[in-house]
Amino acid sequence: MELSKRGPLPPDLRRAQGRFQAWRKRRQRGERIPPPLWAMAARLAGTHGVSRTAAALGLDYYSLKQRVDAAGSEPQPNGPAFVEVPPTPLIAVRHCRLELDSGAGARLRMELFGYDAADIEALVRGFGNAR
Repeated sequence: MELSKRGPLPPDLRRAQGRFQAWRKRRQRGERIPPPLWAMAARLAGTHGVSRTAAALGLDYYSLKQRVDAAGSEPQPNGPAFVEVPPTPLIAVRHCRLELDSGAGARLRMELFGYDAADIEALVRGFGNAR
C-alpha cells in the first residue's frame, strides 16, 4: 500500500493499480494501454483527481487529463432513445354473469372474465340449438 501526503490509497485506486500492474506484466513491448483501462483511469480521475490517479497508476498526467476532458465533453446518454412497448390486453378486465334458459328446462349459468363478444354469441347460439 502506498503512503503519501494524502494518506493511503482508496480501495478503488488500489484495485485499479493492481489491474494496471497485471496488464503491464503480460503486455508486449510497444503495446498501448487498452481502452477499458483508460476509461477506468478517467473515471477514477474524476473522483480522486488527475494528479493522484496518474501517480497511482503510473500514467502520464497530460495523457490522462486529455482523456478526462474528452470524456467530460461527450454527452452522457440518459437512457434509451426509443423503447418499444409490446401490445398488451386492456387493463380493465371485462367481467359478466350470464344465465340462459332454453324454455324446455335447460339452464346455463356462466361467469366470464376477459371474454370476447363473438365467443359469447357462439355459446348462446349453441345452447339454443342443443335442445
